[in-house]
Amino acid sequence: MSPSIAIIGGGNLGISIAEGLLAGGFTKADQITVTRRNIALLQPLQAKGIRISTDNKAAASGANIIVLAVKPFQVKEVLKEIATCIQPSQTLVSVVTGVSIAELLSELPQKTAFFRAMPNTAIAIRESMTCIAHQEATTEQVDQVFDLFGQLGRVALIDEKLMDAATVLGACGTAYAMRYIRANIQGGIEIGFDAATATLIAAQTVKGAAELLLRKGTHPEQEIDKVTTPKGCTIAGLNEMEHQGFSSSLIKGISASYEKILKG
Repeated sequence: MSPSIAIIGGGNLGISIAEGLLAGGFTKADQITVTRRNIALLQPLQAKGIRISTDNKAAASGANIIVLAVKPFQVKEVLKEIATCIQPSQTLVSVVTGVSIAELLSELPQKTAFFRAMPNTAIAIRESMTCIAHQEATTEQVDQVFDLFGQLGRVALIDEKLMDAATVLGACGTAYAMRYIRANIQGGIEIGFDAATATLIAAQTVKGAAELLLRKGTHPEQEIDKVTTPKGCTIAGLNEMEHQGFSSSLIKGISASYEKILKG
């Protein structure tokens, strides 16, 4: 039997999760409910057979899995609203940034299986990297939540103390990758390509490079060695980038983002 899912918060992330689960066949359209105060914005979901509502309590009470996809300043208020209808058999998943499981559980009157998940914006095309931590969950519930986010991309189980680091590497990392691709496009235009062709070549090359690592499980240096011939153009370019601080600037940027999260 398909699990019933309530997505509390029909913003961009909540909508992307609903559409991804439907496309991946995780559950049926009529088993998904998405809530939002301005319900008119959810009409496209309703057209696909997904239930829409303004009633968080009603949506939560009938669901096997409840996904909290609201803003950080709203999450505790929403939990207080639905707390009285939460049952021990239900699974709660928060995709809210910066709010710990302990903080979330403190709003509930009883022990509940609670997950934190940190996806990135590629969830909209079911290519997210989602990091997950949990408390009070059974093996069956962990498998179910992994299966849920597995419909939306790749999944990794991490210790919750690494969730801020996961935000930097997996969520901010999308922006870092985009900046690299943008620079690649600019370089491509400088050496003769039109913008559209340079964009295609740069984006597909990065996609292919990532797939090599994901599918083959190799280290980046192993793949680099395959395209760096003695006295060749690849090693000349790589060395010049390193002379200009390519790797060190990227590492420093990641560290700067992480420090910013810690300081708030």
